[in-house]
Amino acid sequence: MGYEIEFFPVGEASKAGDAITVRYGENGNYSVVIIDGGTDSSGEAIVKHVREVYGNVLAIDVISTHPDTDHSSGLRAVLREMPVNRFWVHGLWQHAPNVLELFADRRWAAEGLANEIRKAYPVIDELFAIARERGIPIQQPLLDATIGPFKVLTPALSVYQHLLPQFRRTPEPNVELLKQRSMWLGDTQKLGVFGVLMEKARDTVTGWVSEKWDIELLREDGATAAENESSVVLYGDFGSEKVLLTADAGVQALNWACYNAKQRGIDLSQIKLIQVPHHGSRRNVSPRVLDILVGPRRANGSPMIKKAIVSAPKDDEKHPRKMVLNAFTRRGAGVHSTQGIKFRYHSGMPARLNETDAQVFGFFDKVEAYDQ
Repeated sequence: MGYEIEFFPVGEASKAGDAITVRYGENGNYSVVIIDGGTDSSGEAIVKHVREVYGNVLAIDVISTHPDTDHSSGLRAVLREMPVNRFWVHGLWQHAPNVLELFADRRWAAEGLANEIRKAYPVIDELFAIARERGIPIQQPLLDATIGPFKVLTPALSVYQHLLPQFRRTPEPNVELLKQRSMWLGDTQKLGVFGVLMEKARDTVTGWVSEKWDIELLREDGATAAENESSVVLYGDFGSEKVLLTADAGVQALNWACYNAKQRGIDLSQIKLIQVPHHGSRRNVSPRVLDILVGPRRANGSPMIKKAIVSAPKDDEKHPRKMVLNAFTRRGAGVHSTQGIKFRYHSGMPARLNETDAQVFGFFDKVEAYDQ
């Protein structure tokens, strides 16, 4: 099967996002999956690209990985203007009847809580409205869902409902109950309100330190927001090649994806292309999870055996973090970055005229120091 995955440049400065198109098939019979739409401008760029490059596409699957606006805003143009076969999105407020006790205010009724959550996520609410107006079926991208060549590795329904009260825009969570419930979901006490506090504390670069090939400074204790941990992680099987798309997944979500893959007999070591989570943030990966997702650390000077792609604006001073780029490079994954241009990875598909490759990072001797 031939396929191509294209990562569009999204945002500027520190305002990054994701916008990805996937075309696959053979003998001119192609299908398309669109994964996130970035901002409004990148959504329009996707529409233009599909029409001008892909040509007559009869049906498209569209996936919203999580509710952040830098990933979802551009999907409004896609849903309005493209022949969408199915829209895969988490209906945050639809879970209200099942998560009432996970919120601190015991006075919430299901309808009132649902309305409050809907108001907090107007872009997702608008996407639902557009899909319903156009008669597009809506389905939640939960564990084991199959979307074209992709299988969802996380989140499971129980995990998503545990994370939802910890989102930054939902009402105050019942922290004590969430801590109790964390026993059967694994070590989740770093998520949500706890993760957000850690995220804010570590958002600045306090200096630079030396890093060597055989000395890795990336930590195991990275924590990110609950919305990021709810990101849809997609395993793509294109026959002879496998890929992994991670959106803004954090260490917890990546661990769930690894566990779920193993339980289903999926060998992640066969991945040829992997997306660097959350635009290269150091809070979203750890050495241990990268050993599984990418592979063990290799000897200095070893050839790159797979590719990694990170979505980051060309003028973003914070992303991607150099210690994250080094971590992927050590494991044999050469990291490419969009940084203002579109990156295309393809196999079994023809090259295009005037096509340029994205920047490939080398190894950095100086990396950002962690905050103390």
